[in-house]
Amino acid sequence: MNAIAPAAAAPAPAPPAQDAALRRAIAASAMGNATEWFDYGIYAYGVTYISAALFPGDTDEAVLFALATFAISFLVRPLGGLFWGPLGDRLGRKSVLALTILLMSAATLCVGLIPDHAAIGFWAPALLILLRMVQGFSTGGEYGGAATFMAEYAPDARRGFHGSFLEFGTLAGFSLGASLMLGFSLLLGEEAMHAWGWRIPFLIAAPMGLIGMYLRSKMEDTPVFRAAASLHDNGPASPGLALLTRRHWRPMLVVGGLVVALNVVNYTLLSYMPTYLQRRIGLSPDEALIVPIIGMLLMMVFLPFAGGLSDRVGRRPMWRVSLIGLLVGAAPLYMLMATGLAGAIAGFVLLGLLYVPQLATISATFPALFPTQVRFAGFAVAYNVSTSIFGGTAPAIGSGLIGLTGNDLMPAFYMMLACAVGLFALRFMPETAGRSLYDDPFAAGGHIGGKEAPRGKIDPS
Repeated sequence: MNAIAPAAAAPAPAPPAQDAALRRAIAASAMGNATEWFDYGIYAYGVTYISAALFPGDTDEAVLFALATFAISFLVRPLGGLFWGPLGDRLGRKSVLALTILLMSAATLCVGLIPDHAAIGFWAPALLILLRMVQGFSTGGEYGGAATFMAEYAPDARRGFHGSFLEFGTLAGFSLGASLMLGFSLLLGEEAMHAWGWRIPFLIAAPMGLIGMYLRSKMEDTPVFRAAASLHDNGPASPGLALLTRRHWRPMLVVGGLVVALNVVNYTLLSYMPTYLQRRIGLSPDEALIVPIIGMLLMMVFLPFAGGLSDRVGRRPMWRVSLIGLLVGAAPLYMLMATGLAGAIAGFVLLGLLYVPQLATISATFPALFPTQVRFAGFAVAYNVSTSIFGGTAPAIGSGLIGLTGNDLMPAFYMMLACAVGLFALRFMPETAGRSLYDDPFAAGGHIGGKEAPRGKIDPS
């Protein structure tokens, strides 16, 4: 276990966030994450209905097209990161986050309004692709911004604990989407779900987006950003992509490598699993939804504990345990899931609990690797480039590998390979638990807005 570097930083120019402000920051950040993952939940868990309604061809072809469309939204996420990230570093986190949550929820709402393929032909999948691209573009700024916002509001000594609630929002949104699909399926039946019932959960995104925008509009920008902005007449200057990658390539590569593991596991486990359980294991559509819902609810219970533990033992040990556990356990647990409903629940729950130490510490780990003036942009670009290549494509790759090899364990092998990449990247990640965000962990000393920060004892409150 690595020792945690002692915290040393500039005394905060603004008073520490009060409890009420911190609670509002947690709610505002988590609500956006919940809205983002609500969209992924209803799409992933309603893919059989979406594919039948909006795509031509037989069931297998339509499902593959629908999974590929899910992946397309991730291809534009880096563009969103490139656009929203520098904007958030220049204008502030709050303004960008208010816009991204509106765009996300509007795109999700409109998916539920697309006419069937039988009514408008190829325009149905074309409109779906367009809306998925809008959703991906807005998400390119949403997650990096929300994690940065949360990290910069949280006290240094408890950043892991408070940051875990952002991922609580992830699973809450995903679980809500999955539960709505399951609930409407049980209530309406297969015929009504295929005809119109699958659209209802998409319409719920609109009020979620409005609530999130309201919460964010009532917040001040983060104390860390305001401190950096106070050193510049026109706000902190965010460098262009070339300068960003030249000066901060180390944290960007570390984040990119860790995100390979994080998101291959995430999208294989959460997004692809209902399709996998139904089509490869032979569970009924309702059983294939129940299994991940049970697993995600248990994961939500453990997230705050894992986040709090990372404040005491460090982020690196948490990631190491998770990556090694998944590397060793993925294939046996997939084999357990193939034994039936009980085995599927047990296998999914164990995989989910092994994944929790990564998930709980994302917003405490990644933003802390970048200095303030490039935190939003650096995190957003590195995270979204890696996610677009390895995350959103994971369901389609898993399904394609099974088709090529005939081996139902291929998603587990792909997950194991990703965890090996993550372990390699972890070797180069400095420990940031307990450190101030005024520090640059890849530099000899902390910097604020390009100037050397005076070093001193931080208030751990």
